[in-house]
Amino acid sequence: MKSALFVWGGWDGHEPKQCVDIIAPVLEADGFQVEISNTLDVYLDSDKMKSFNVIIPAWTMGNITGEQEKGLLDAIKSGVGVAGWHGGMGDSFRNNTEYQWMVGGQWVAHPGGITEYTVNIINKEDPITAGINDFKMNSEQYYMHVDPSNEVLATTTFSGADAPWTAGCVMPVVWKRMWGEGRVFYTSLGHVAKDFDVPEVKELVRRGAIWAAK
Repeated sequence: MKSALFVWGGWDGHEPKQCVDIIAPVLEADGFQVEISNTLDVYLDSDKMKSFNVIIPAWTMGNITGEQEKGLLDAIKSGVGVAGWHGGMGDSFRNNTEYQWMVGGQWVAHPGGITEYTVNIINKEDPITAGINDFKMNSEQYYMHVDPSNEVLATTTFSGADAPWTAGCVMPVVWKRMWGEGRVFYTSLGHVAKDFDVPEVKELVRRGAIWAAK
């Protein structure tokens, strides 16, 4: 049986606990043994961390100590996978550049706030995205600084309605990458729990976690 560690906390506006309450049962249904923690100190136990197949960080904004960050990143480098979404992984620990390097990107803006936009699947052969068609979102559309080494699976295009200089900009929304021996999956979808009401969003996170699990 594969195991997954969910670690939630931080700013309540991103509803980290509510998101974990949605995604944890999804992985349990896929046969994962799930453990849930609401403290970053779990990252300090090296042996425990390396016993998991995948880590699902759901800690939004906030701060992480150097020792906690090292425990997380060392586990991933050793081969433990990591998978997550905007509210728990891509808008976390804004002062920690090595953490952001691991993720492969960092949130910087959401022009216009809640808006309707399209997610375009650009790799239809990858097991994470195979069979998923382009779909609509009504949520924040995230402008990010991204790592060019990411393997991008889905994108969105900015209209420029609220930031004219972004018109036509194609921005990664779903990607995968490596960090040492660990697989990293990320999607910028997942502002709040209701975003997982969109079936494609929940399915992408499910598949991404399965892919990342060592």
